[in-house]
Amino acid sequence: MPRLLAGFVVALAAFVVALGGSIGAADRTVVTLGTATPGGGFPVYGEALAAVVSAQEPTLDVQPRTTRGSMENVPLLEKGELDLALVQGEVVHEALTGVGRPRANLMIVTAMYSTPGMFAVRGDSPARTIADLRGRPVAFGARGSGLVVLARYVLDGIGLDQERDFQAVYLERAGDGPAMVQDGRVAALWGGGIGWPGFTAVATSGGRFIAPSADEIHRIQAKHGFLKALTIPAGAYPGQDTAITSVGSWSFVLARPTLPEDVAYRLARALHRGEAALAHRLEQARETTAANTIAATPRPELLHPGVARYFREVGLLPSR
Repeated sequence: MPRLLAGFVVALAAFVVALGGSIGAADRTVVTLGTATPGGGFPVYGEALAAVVSAQEPTLDVQPRTTRGSMENVPLLEKGELDLALVQGEVVHEALTGVGRPRANLMIVTAMYSTPGMFAVRGDSPARTIADLRGRPVAFGARGSGLVVLARYVLDGIGLDQERDFQAVYLERAGDGPAMVQDGRVAALWGGGIGWPGFTAVATSGGRFIAPSADEIHRIQAKHGFLKALTIPAGAYPGQDTAITSVGSWSFVLARPTLPEDVAYRLARALHRGEAALAHRLEQARETTAANTIAATPRPELLHPGVARYFREVGLLPSR
């Protein structure tokens, strides 16, 4: 009889543990996160963010989803087919201000990182300036990527056009670009930010970078004032011995307008508590902080109400 009782207790304990695990899994809120095509910076960032949020907030299960990038992510959010999405700064600007489209009703969850744009070329390339690339084949990224939009604004600011002045190449996968530079199919690869995988690949093989000159930056900002002068510090890429200044903006994690306030609150709390862990996982994610989110958000009312509530609770925003 004691053996039977002991066996029953063990079985009951196992059942309770299993039941507790299943309840825990059932109670987790699944949050879909749109990223971009493989080989670019967004999928890498999305995986890191999902891991950190899930570790900090066990009630959330952030699931990254491959998309065509920023240009697809915005309409997917508007249709409610994604809960969150990574969106390049220039696409955020156009969506939230209604440039060339109706103004989007989307909310900011966090600033991701700043994205100064530039070109990467082979080390033996004769090109030294943007003008030197005119008439040459240039890979501007995946067609749905926000980096393509950034290039359009940068080039327009200095009187150039992607289609007219270059042999514009658009990629199926962001990760295809570095090999095209290395084997000469394109003269340059456009991209942006710190730790961008395409730039790391080109720089590792001896490549170098071309950014707008100081005069060109002035001209770009005079025409497109929302673009900011941003600096990539020395050593951000292999062989990059000096800092590079260019123009760009902040990318954001945006939310669909119907994302529940309590979900956004838990996301903000997890990201704030996990800032160090996220920075440890990904160099460019060092800029993903609550302080940067508040500073980079164009207007306070664009913060998701759940995020704003958390920021007020921890004293980062003034109480109402």
